[in-house]
Amino acid sequence: MLPAVSKGIPLDAKTVRRFARSWLPLRRCDTGVLWKPVEQTEVSVTQSGGYIPTHTTNVPDERGYYGDFGGRYVPETLIPALDELLIAYREAMADPTFQRRLADLQKNYTGRPTPISYAERLSDYLGGARVYLKREDLAHTGAHKINNALGQALLAQRMGKHRVVAETGAGQHGVASATVSALLGLECHVYMGSVDMARQEPNVFRMKLLGAEVIPVESGSKTLKDAINEAIRDWVTNVNTTFYLLGSALGPHPYPMMVRDFQSVIGIEARGQMLERTGRLPDVCIACVGGGSNAIGLFHAFREDEQVELIGVEAGGHGIAAGEHAARFADLSISRPGVLHGTRSFVMQNADGQIMNTHSISAGLDYASVGPEHAYLRQQERAYYTYATDEEALAALQTLSRMEGIIPALESAHAVAEAIKRAPTLPKDAILLVNLSGRGDKDLNTVIGALA
Repeated sequence: MLPAVSKGIPLDAKTVRRFARSWLPLRRCDTGVLWKPVEQTEVSVTQSGGYIPTHTTNVPDERGYYGDFGGRYVPETLIPALDELLIAYREAMADPTFQRRLADLQKNYTGRPTPISYAERLSDYLGGARVYLKREDLAHTGAHKINNALGQALLAQRMGKHRVVAETGAGQHGVASATVSALLGLECHVYMGSVDMARQEPNVFRMKLLGAEVIPVESGSKTLKDAINEAIRDWVTNVNTTFYLLGSALGPHPYPMMVRDFQSVIGIEARGQMLERTGRLPDVCIACVGGGSNAIGLFHAFREDEQVELIGVEAGGHGIAAGEHAARFADLSISRPGVLHGTRSFVMQNADGQIMNTHSISAGLDYASVGPEHAYLRQQERAYYTYATDEEALAALQTLSRMEGIIPALESAHAVAEAIKRAPTLPKDAILLVNLSGRGDKDLNTVIGALA
């Protein structure tokens, strides 16, 4: 049996089996076959000491559906490209060379594993559950987006695509895409709504500094939805030479699956770290949800642990009653199953099926739909979805900054806001884990303006 290693922390096989559960069949990288002992499932390892998850559940099915959600709703001209992508992804994940390269970069370039921090002063202040933070803000580029961007960029290189296009809202996926493109020598074009460019100016400069072309989008609401539209148009036009580096767990199959798998390192690490740190699993896991990549990355490792409550926090904007928000699950009179950007999920739409404008102080959560696996988890009642308003997110950002010396991204502040609400309602021996998906440097201008 191969020596089991968890992101640079040597573990014996017994410990790894304790971290993993029978639902988590990861592909063994030396053979390319599923490694599943009689009672438990081992974590797949590479010779460089990393583990990379592959398709680990019964969803999506072969057609890319998560129950009633997901699939491929794209022009016929894109079907061959998606088929090519799916085949390349499966081959890459069964290839030890690809796995070793990705694992090495995760450790030595991205800086994984990211730590778990106990928010002691915040916990004492709230007077309830112990609050722990999964520190994705400490990953290279300052957010979880690098996990997926790195995996997809390596896949693009493997497929012989020299040009990548990406969309971005908050700018973090754009920065991550520009970063990995610079690392691998790829041509990078990032589409970004002009409204988002104005409120995320530091990230626009970072992308340009990294060598990417940032293309402003002036159509529609000039935010993330419209940036995705333009990125897809570019991809369709240049499909033979271009790789679409999609930033969230949405879009046509296999994108939701790929993004989940590349981001699931968050939850796998967190699960092991919580067991090592506290001797047990958290009672509650909380993450913000825009498209949903950081949340699905955290939730995935805990989905079969029924005692662990999974909570996704959407953007409540100015409030649900005001109608200016991006909380897809909060108002089912305007959000219902529909198709947007190649996948079926919950979509905010009017009576005629037209996509509605959304609002959030957080550019990364300002999106009219949500990843199909989140719709599925909600349908299965495995995850619960709530929201935080702009005002609550701003208050949470200030509270965490002053209590712990950590300035979270506005996206992450939505998850912190839910933790602030929930922790006092739980007993003192309860454990609440928040995915701190990114740091707040990019949002300082927005926060200064909002608090002025």
